[in-house]
Amino acid sequence: MLAIYEHHITRGVEDLGDYEPEPLNGEDLKRRRKTMRRKRLPHLVADIDGAVAGYAYAVPFRKRPAYRYTIKHSIYVHPDHLHEGIGRRLLPTLIEACAAAGYRQMIGYIDGANEASLRLHEACGFRRVGVLPSIGFKFGHWSDSVMVQCPLGAADTTKPGAWVRSPDNGAAWDAAK
Repeated sequence: MLAIYEHHITRGVEDLGDYEPEPLNGEDLKRRRKTMRRKRLPHLVADIDGAVAGYAYAVPFRKRPAYRYTIKHSIYVHPDHLHEGIGRRLLPTLIEACAAAGYRQMIGYIDGANEASLRLHEACGFRRVGVLPSIGFKFGHWSDSVMVQCPLGAADTTKPGAWVRSPDNGAAWDAAK
């Protein structure tokens, strides 16, 4: 997973929100996964013959309580498996897992030049809700970030169930979701 991430950050057209000048290391990845598990957020991995072909995950959109029903997601596909349908398998599964967990909206930020990712997201029910022009500077040029959004479950048609803290300090839904 680190190699896939490193490839996209250093060479690929990538989600501008994830650009990091320092490379991610194994401990960073373990810490992030532990946080996702504690918060009961999905982290999916696609493998081909035992090798990681791609992965997708969701994190809280914002820390403030008003945004607790909204998550932000990321998808990374191994460069040797781009355009093979890995993203088309991961994204719907991620959407279903987040909806089942009681989340109501999923947000994504996509580099404006990444037409394949924009098409994938639109095919999976996302719509473009905004463009942040020239907010990233990578690879010698300014990049736009396109914000996409997908409603999950009942979305904004009903009030959510109670959101409670579990004993391990992770967030959880009650049965009335």
